Amino acid sequence: MTTNFAAGAQTTQLWNHVRTIIEQIENLPFLSQLADGSLDPVAFTNYITQDSIYLTGYAKAMSFLAARADDRDESRFWANSAAEAITVEEGMHEELLADARLRAAHEILLAGGAEIKASPTTLGYVSFLVATAAGRSYGEGVAGVLPCFWVYAHMGKVLVEKAGQMSDDHPYRTWVETYDAPEFDEATRQAVQILEQELETAPAEDAARMRAAFEQACVYELHFWASAHAMQNWDVAAFAPAVTV
Repeated sequence: MTTNFAAGAQTTQLWNHVRTIIEQIENLPFLSQLADGSLDPVAFTNYITQDSIYLTGYAKAMSFLAARADDRDESRFWANSAAEAITVEEGMHEELLADARLRAAHEILLAGGAEIKASPTTLGYVSFLVATAAGRSYGEGVAGVLPCFWVYAHMGKVLVEKAGQMSDDHPYRTWVETYDAPEFDEATRQAVQILEQELETAPAEDAARMRAAFEQACVYELHFWASAHAMQNWDVAAFAPAVTV
């Protein structure tokens, strides 16, 4: 499926450059199972738990961009996006967990009193975004946060196409429809337009760093979904050598 959020030649080229990564995301079992409703509810609640942690850092990164933007409209856009990243997503998570199937899965996830904390991938992604937005150029910061807009908006269309006519009983319908919403599409277009402008005016070396930040964040998007499905955690025993007797 093709979704065109590119704002010009620069972002068209950028999206084409990461096309292989996008195709890997499209083919993840996590997303295929999410589309047809067969995804293990525990894996999905693990995903939205990690997503909640991620969004706190993502909002912080966009708040840095709001403070650094010279253009007032851009500053307002990032500030509003930071606020919405928390409020809209939290509301959706609450609605999802109102479903008895997902609520039960969430209780399984919390069983035993284990602390819910960022997985290695979540921590890495958030650290990358905040460090880039705060410590690199404004354009690199924009490039870093953009995949969370663009990849999700694209995948919203892909998932709707894969899912077809979802029944009212589809456990993940709310999530799929949120990322296929016109409001999210419009926010994505605005974010892409900002990066298009930054790439057009940046010196070659700066533009190359922006493209690298965008590609790195796309890889993190791939790993974020895959690691949530794999229930990635900090258990060091997973890497212990096999004991032979």
